[in-house]
Amino acid sequence: MITLYTNIKELIQVRDKTVSFVSGKQMKKLPTIKNAFLLVKNGFISDFGSMENCPKIDAEVTDVTGKMILPSWCDSHTHIVFAGNREIEFVDRIKGLSYEEIATRGGGILNSAKKLQQTSEDDLYIQSKTRLEEIILQGTGAVEIKSGYGLTEDSELKMLRVIKRLKENYDIPIKATFLGAHAVPSEYKENKEAYLQLLIKKVLPKVAQQNLADYIDIFCETGYFSVADTELILEAGKKYGLIPKIHVNQFTAIGGVQAGIKYNALSLDHLEEMREEDITALKNTTTMPVALPSCSYFLSIPYTPARKMIDAGLPLALATDYNPGSTPSGNMNFVVATACIKMKMTPEEAINAATINGAYAMGLENEVGSITKGKLANFIITKPINSYGFIPYSFGTLQIEKIFLKGKEVL
Repeated sequence: MITLYTNIKELIQVRDKTVSFVSGKQMKKLPTIKNAFLLVKNGFISDFGSMENCPKIDAEVTDVTGKMILPSWCDSHTHIVFAGNREIEFVDRIKGLSYEEIATRGGGILNSAKKLQQTSEDDLYIQSKTRLEEIILQGTGAVEIKSGYGLTEDSELKMLRVIKRLKENYDIPIKATFLGAHAVPSEYKENKEAYLQLLIKKVLPKVAQQNLADYIDIFCETGYFSVADTELILEAGKKYGLIPKIHVNQFTAIGGVQAGIKYNALSLDHLEEMREEDITALKNTTTMPVALPSCSYFLSIPYTPARKMIDAGLPLALATDYNPGSTPSGNMNFVVATACIKMKMTPEEAINAATINGAYAMGLENEVGSITKGKLANFIITKPINSYGFIPYSFGTLQIEKIFLKGKEVL
């Protein structure tokens, strides 16, 4: 099937294949073409350019006068496979309890793990596919999904099987991450080392054997897992070909950034607390820092110091952290807006962070994240808007008219 989109008010994020991600000052540059065309063939981007160079070919023509086209959002950090919700904890936080206090009382990740362990695989799939469909309709065209709410061998594998089913049943590119080291189960409270060995010796081999994950992750944080624990898990994952990612520097900075760099982590996520030495360590690496502003918004914790990091020459990606406890939303439009409003990122920086850099943080930079010949035709047609800056400006209104995955309209 061949479709030609004409009279595009502005075609956003047009890139050559050689660009994997953008850093520092380059994040301020968002290449676009005004009064453009876009040609899609068999689910892939075939051509694009100015209307004066629009090809005259036999194709289905769609006139999008007054509207813009940009690549779908690339959400590189989610936990959308979970059971139930945690709105009671939401109320507890309003009443003054901190995230850490709730976790100490048996809430938090352990609460979600208990619910998930009691949920059948089919029910978990049904709950999760509803969330996946929700984020697709909000413009997300590629997503990474983590385990980590199982915290037992059976439940972690159950989560990963659900992610695999989602991958098989939906057109959206999905990457799976094994996050067994998300928290220490209550039964291992006094013997964290035994739990780590369970993950390494029993769960990891099955994850690899059944081809259930692309990445391995760990929550490197005070009260959860140390830098030594992190290196242990990353080393174990490396033996099975799992690429590292780390939850790090969310509440405290304890050296996890340096551990991630040491193990060539694809991404380091959260980074709300960043020391000068952490920023310096990330310079000239291939590790993508990932900010999760919805989490900061929901928990009322500091935001990732995006301005400081970008001005230091670093790249940055944006993701939702969609999960039941600290970010019960997968809306990347809100993430982009919050990055502009609270983190002082320009619209250009935020869109770069939520598209091309987000794609890189999932290892999908050759498939999605930009309007590039040969990439998947995963894109958004906006409503009639004055400029792309209106997307974060109108933070409470979805400025999406149509959504396409592999060239097929889903909205």
